Amino acid sequence: MPTESLCALVAGLFDYAGLFPPTGHGMQRAVESYARDRMGEDAWMLGRFVCAASRLDALSEHGAALMPGTYATSGYREHADTLEPWGVTVVADLPLEHALARIAEFNERHSREDRGLAGADAVEMKAESAAFIDETLDDVPGDILPFYELPIDRDCRGMVAALSGSGACAKVRCGGVTPDAIPAPERIAALLHACAAGDVPFKATAGLHHPVRAEQPLTYEPSPPRAVMHGFVNVLLAAVAAREDRASPDDLVAILSERDPSAFTFTDAAAAWRGREWAAESITSIRASFALSIGSCSFEEPVGDLRGFGWL
Repeated sequence: MPTESLCALVAGLFDYAGLFPPTGHGMQRAVESYARDRMGEDAWMLGRFVCAASRLDALSEHGAALMPGTYATSGYREHADTLEPWGVTVVADLPLEHALARIAEFNERHSREDRGLAGADAVEMKAESAAFIDETLDDVPGDILPFYELPIDRDCRGMVAALSGSGACAKVRCGGVTPDAIPAPERIAALLHACAAGDVPFKATAGLHHPVRAEQPLTYEPSPPRAVMHGFVNVLLAAVAAREDRASPDDLVAILSERDPSAFTFTDAAAAWRGREWAAESITSIRASFALSIGSCSFEEPVGDLRGFGWL
């Protein structure tokens, strides 16, 4: 059994983004994978389904029969009364007003059991300036949580300040399918430090398939490019240190740069990195209020690595 501190760190952590690179599944395969994982032994680590606004109709078409409320006709009758509606995070690949209209249509459609129960309750969009954030915050309905993807390659403190106190969240991109898309630990540390100082919750995404920083293939193609990828345990514990300890950016860089899995330990009482400890209760609180989720195009890969390290 996993320890309480590890459970606190990864419960409901992984938003499933199998539609996006490098996996890039078709809709049918993605919804089948998500539905299967929601019923598996590792479902407690699974979060929302991530879908582009332009593909919400396709999600309805292919996913409705697998959503709660329609299991009686799709071969999952035994699970009909035990699973919550699908939570969906929407990536705004359309102008925001159009994305929000698609979300409203999707939510209306899936408020009925005979159409499959689901709800899109978060929207993600790119922000290039504090002005964009200020201009769009009031456009997002109160029942939709907005995430603003902040540019990691420059000082984002002004944009974090625009988010502070608004109830909106930051999105931190930690990688991509080419080596140049992976930001240096110093850039992630600066953003985590700013978010902690401004009390701005965040989610992290891209290139976080593995628990600990290491060189990995960047795609699933034959002879793929390789690079040192960030670890989601590194990112999460750096976030915990930023929030709990008000750790300096240099301290956060040290955690983000760690490549030795044995430097991290998990007990029922606490998680630790090289003697620095954080109580399981604190981790639970920080996950709920600050380090909200990790977007990953694979669920099996991060869970498999956790198991391979003997942490599950």
